[in-house]
Amino acid sequence: MQYLITNKTRLFFLFACVSVLVSCSLSPAKTTEKNTLISNNKAATGAVVRAENKTKKAHVTTPVEANDLWQRLFSLYQLPTVDNERIQAQIDWYSKHPDYFIRVQKNATPYLFHIVNEVEKRGIPGELALLPIVESAYKPFAYSHGRAAGLWQFIPSTGAAFGLEQTWWHDGRRDVYASTNAALTYLTKLSKRFDNDWFLALAGYNAGGGSVSSAIRKNKRLQRDTDYWALDLRKETKHYVPKLIAIAHILANAEKYNVTLLDIPNKPFFEPVDTKKQIDLARAAELAEISIEELYVLNPAFNQWATNPTGPHYLLIPTAKSAEFKTRLAVLPDSQRLKWVRHKIKSGESLGQIAMRYRTTIKQIKQANPIKNHLIRAGKHLLIPTANYNDSLYASSAKMRKKTITNTSRTGYKINYHVKAGDSFWRIAKQYDVDVQRLAKWNAMAPRDTLKIGQKLVIWSKHSNPNTGTHLTSANKNQTVRYTVRQGDSLYLISKKFNVAIDDLKRWNTLNKKYLKPGQKLKIIVDVTRT
Repeated sequence: MQYLITNKTRLFFLFACVSVLVSCSLSPAKTTEKNTLISNNKAATGAVVRAENKTKKAHVTTPVEANDLWQRLFSLYQLPTVDNERIQAQIDWYSKHPDYFIRVQKNATPYLFHIVNEVEKRGIPGELALLPIVESAYKPFAYSHGRAAGLWQFIPSTGAAFGLEQTWWHDGRRDVYASTNAALTYLTKLSKRFDNDWFLALAGYNAGGGSVSSAIRKNKRLQRDTDYWALDLRKETKHYVPKLIAIAHILANAEKYNVTLLDIPNKPFFEPVDTKKQIDLARAAELAEISIEELYVLNPAFNQWATNPTGPHYLLIPTAKSAEFKTRLAVLPDSQRLKWVRHKIKSGESLGQIAMRYRTTIKQIKQANPIKNHLIRAGKHLLIPTANYNDSLYASSAKMRKKTITNTSRTGYKINYHVKAGDSFWRIAKQYDVDVQRLAKWNAMAPRDTLKIGQKLVIWSKHSNPNTGTHLTSANKNQTVRYTVRQGDSLYLISKKFNVAIDDLKRWNTLNKKYLKPGQKLKIIVDVTRT
């Protein structure tokens, strides 16, 4: 059917279109009192790239095809641009420290491609790949006053809840592969909890989802806004999201802020290789033709000289070396994966003492030998798996750091103590002014183990050893924590929390008084595997 369009009809439609355009131009933009959210602002790099991709598909490089990892990352940005004083304060601070961005980029180089890849797979904001800058400055051995560890700074309980096992052999919180998966899973879960509000999800990652929910409920009762910017959160959490936004903004506008972006290739830095079973880390480095330092950079989770006998059975190997590593590993005899020592049991020796001597576990000795319960006989022989090389080669291992620190208190003179009626680790430690944890470790026991009358214990004086730590590298050894004293704190409680000696606390902080004051700042040097 055809319709006749008259001049009057044309004039009517023209008038209607003009009216609509005028009304649109006069309608006010939606703003909040404190913030302006511009979800499609041209300053939001990701939005610009996505818009360009829609109109210039033939000429624009997609994220996967990009040669430069930074440009790929910027194209994945999704968080809305926010303009407020809290963010500007962080931009002002970071913009005055361009050297900081050089340091964190160097730290991030081995890990960034993998994390960007995982972020893109999940379709979540690209800015999340920069969260380890806020959390740990991309240092895999980072450790906080709240006992958080690794790139993503998991505390022990949250790490365990997301499958990051923390054992004598291996701390999953420092496992680059496992912790990244856990962190992104946790963030995605929090996003769903808060109706896809990533600002609230990030706040929940820092303070806990329950704390954020409680703040939301409080604002609802007071009939206030319930967005992240309006919530009454702790100081650290209030700065947490602005820090990430500021970092993401500065990196995406690096030239404006006089920040140099390092050339990080858009290709895998490492490849996970299935090792099938336990292997000596120095042997693995040898097979990959890399230094053990390089191996630890990619595999910082291992506390010992070897991988965990019960898994995880993989190592992250530099991509350029992975093919040759797999070939050599495939033909490596089991007898060469670990060094085996034939140990003759001496009178009075226990499995715990033998395990401590060879830096292994009772469980592993029992797996390699036909032992029932803990019964062993003097004169018999045991096969013990142990390190192939001397301790200095494993210097970056968290366990080797722990061993060297423990040796600090094994210098001086040795005391052979026989347990008396009524004795306990706590009583003996107090009597000789030593740390309970160290006393137990010197004797291959745990502080809660039962002592037997007549049992022989070794106690070492606490004179300092000037040679302590000569095999350690500064990048991966002790982490310095700044701790704020809280109400009810004492030197004893703080020493237990961080597993350090009271005398060390006094020495680090020149403490002469017995009592601490709330708000007082303490310096604590922590071994990341003793927490």
